[in-house]
Amino acid sequence: MNAGLKEIWLAWRALCRRPGYLLLASGVLALGVGASLAVYVLIEAVLLRPLPYPQASRLVQLGRERSGVAYTTSPVIYQHMLPLQGVQSVGLIRFRAEDANIAVDDVPQLLPAVHADRGYLATLGVALTLGRNFSADEDRPNGPKVVLLSHGFWLRRYGGDASVLGRNMSIEGVSHQIIGVLPAGVDIKQADLLLPMALPADSEDEGRNFYVIARLAPDVTAAAVGAEFAAKVHAMYLRIGGAGASFAAHEAFRADDLQTAMRVRARPVLMMFLASASMVLLIVLVNLANLMLLRSMARSHDAAVRDALGAPWLRRLLPLLAEGLLIAIAGTVAGMLLAWLGLQALRGLIPAEWLAGSSLQVQASAYVLALVLALTLVSLSVALGLWWGLKNASPDELRAGGRGGTGRRGGLLGRVLVTAQVALASTLLCAAGVFLHALYDAARVPLGFSSDGILTFELAPVRGTYSDNAAIQRLAQQLLDRLRMQPGVVRATAGTGLPAGDLSQNFYLGSIHAPGQDVPDTATPQVRAVDPDFFSVFQIPAHQGRSFQSSDRRGGEAVAIVNQRLADQMYGGDAVGKMIEMGAIPSLAPHSARIVGVIDTISPFGPLGDTDGILYLPLAQMPDDLMQIVRTVNPLRFALAVHGNPDDYRRMVGRVVAEVAPSQPVSQLLSMRSVVRETTAGTRLDLLLIGLFAGLALLLAAVGMYAVMSVAVAIREREFGVRMALGASPARLIAGILRAGLLQVVIGLLAGFALAFILAGLLRAVLLQINRQVFDLPVLAAVCLTLALSGLLACLLPAWRASRVEPTRALRGE
Repeated sequence: MNAGLKEIWLAWRALCRRPGYLLLASGVLALGVGASLAVYVLIEAVLLRPLPYPQASRLVQLGRERSGVAYTTSPVIYQHMLPLQGVQSVGLIRFRAEDANIAVDDVPQLLPAVHADRGYLATLGVALTLGRNFSADEDRPNGPKVVLLSHGFWLRRYGGDASVLGRNMSIEGVSHQIIGVLPAGVDIKQADLLLPMALPADSEDEGRNFYVIARLAPDVTAAAVGAEFAAKVHAMYLRIGGAGASFAAHEAFRADDLQTAMRVRARPVLMMFLASASMVLLIVLVNLANLMLLRSMARSHDAAVRDALGAPWLRRLLPLLAEGLLIAIAGTVAGMLLAWLGLQALRGLIPAEWLAGSSLQVQASAYVLALVLALTLVSLSVALGLWWGLKNASPDELRAGGRGGTGRRGGLLGRVLVTAQVALASTLLCAAGVFLHALYDAARVPLGFSSDGILTFELAPVRGTYSDNAAIQRLAQQLLDRLRMQPGVVRATAGTGLPAGDLSQNFYLGSIHAPGQDVPDTATPQVRAVDPDFFSVFQIPAHQGRSFQSSDRRGGEAVAIVNQRLADQMYGGDAVGKMIEMGAIPSLAPHSARIVGVIDTISPFGPLGDTDGILYLPLAQMPDDLMQIVRTVNPLRFALAVHGNPDDYRRMVGRVVAEVAPSQPVSQLLSMRSVVRETTAGTRLDLLLIGLFAGLALLLAAVGMYAVMSVAVAIREREFGVRMALGASPARLIAGILRAGLLQVVIGLLAGFALAFILAGLLRAVLLQINRQVFDLPVLAAVCLTLALSGLLACLLPAWRASRVEPTRALRGE
């Protein structure tokens, strides 16, 4: 066997016989590789992976500015902005998918469906797996009824049968012909069905629930197109006047890269994850450098013997190189496994809109990155360790028999590395502590409603059967009457939204205002229609005034209830008895109501989410035109207060709905507790990952301190023996070691707080969202206490071992 290979084999065998160092070093590396690789895979899937469209870099989104990027727009703007210079094609799609009632082979189902015009797929450049895009005739009002299927639904329902083209499917009671199948990997708003927009030639729809995309010509910039788009929109509103002119005067319009616009919500959180993972990686690097340095010191006697026997320098360093290589392999493989396990565990918490069709897998590119990253870290650590090994290997070390100690430089560098670990750990713990403190405060804040013992479900009335408001009202009332008669059901209610839920719960109508006033710039109120029992089911008391009553019906006085936020925005907090108006848009007739109650403000997205003003109307008094607008984006949502476990009532709900409306499918049969958990999933993901990174930082810092102190005490054994022989007490030795160790912790804490202040700008946008400051006094106290205790524990065991040294044994080698 080649001498070099034999040297590597001997080094590996010796390391495996006493695997403590191998497990410690490779474990430290695995934690760093696993954390950084998991975050990289998430960022790559959400932010870096190109959209699955040809020449995706030329796709832009146009709309009003929100969060620094182009957001939504309206059909009126879409039609009046054309043509734009440098734009090859444009397309329009609704903001989100809607629930659509379908019947295949007479089996009712509720599926997500989204409307888009024929220019949308053409602009994206999507090549269909089967069939064709919408024609011009199909994409106009009263045109032929057609539908495109998502690739996933085609496989699930039709088994990939190519003969599906030309078949009919009942959608909202109307027969639609299947004309195509979207390709795999193309996710259009997480929808199973794509329907024609059928926009009128001169639409008056000013609803802002639409996205506009455009494909730019070569060498045309998004900024240039955005400037022309903004100029046309403002000129249009100045020309037509009306309520839209006031809206446009306070809005900015722009164009942005499509991928950037689609991922804007995820970017700040992912950048926070990346900063945390990078901090953990730095701590891993310092820790590995520390361990390799201490390892080289422990082997300094062996290096000196080899030097005295005339061994070449490479032969002297080969054992350390072999050990570093084995650590790199073991740590990288273990880190990849940890990353895979972590992604599997977090998959259910990652918001679906983040991925939008991207797979969340540890792919080849991520494997290569992790391997190179791991080997780079180990190489740096090994180089540092080898350098110190060369410096310390000398004839003096040989004469000392391996008991020469660390030397002044080695001891100084070890203390510097420990201080650096504490500084990095305290920086990360400060940031993590702010978020964990926010979670603690949020957990103590009442949601403002009860979620116990409540079963919820959704039902979108089939439009072919329930075409008008009166039919919808009858269906809702019949279902509520039957549900209230069922054993175990205490109360039942219906409405267009629940107290908590995803974005589909919310319906915004910007024309809400007090009589004689414009819409306040700070008010973006929601509109919800609810049954009189809504507030009692969720135990939401009236803060002022009264709740809805059974007498609040069509033909009586129009009434409304607002939450405290809307009362403060429009009426200075005194809203009961005041009038509120809506309907300053062409598609909605004017409607006014007297406010009879004010409820406490609750957040639909949990304690850390945004809070809007909300206007509640009695479901029985919902204006016909408003109901037709609301039903295009919101299903009816029912809630039952029951005895026992809400999940036990699911079968009963299905049976009752089948008896009352046999062709009406039901979806989202969930307990209210499940709805709340899903609503706060994004916040819980943020806080969970930050907490994990903080825990890793604390663990690595403690391991690093313990390793350095253990070796430092071991190599000073003779010194401690001499001190004890000269009369030093064990307590005095322990105090000296603890004092030196804790001094490094204090210096590291001060450096970490300074670094946290410097890096605060990176977290400022995220911190403002949860109303937090970087230097939270309880958090600072907790970080100081935690790291001080960790440092104390890391130093205590080595100090106790030093106090147990026998003076005669320590001096025997003299």
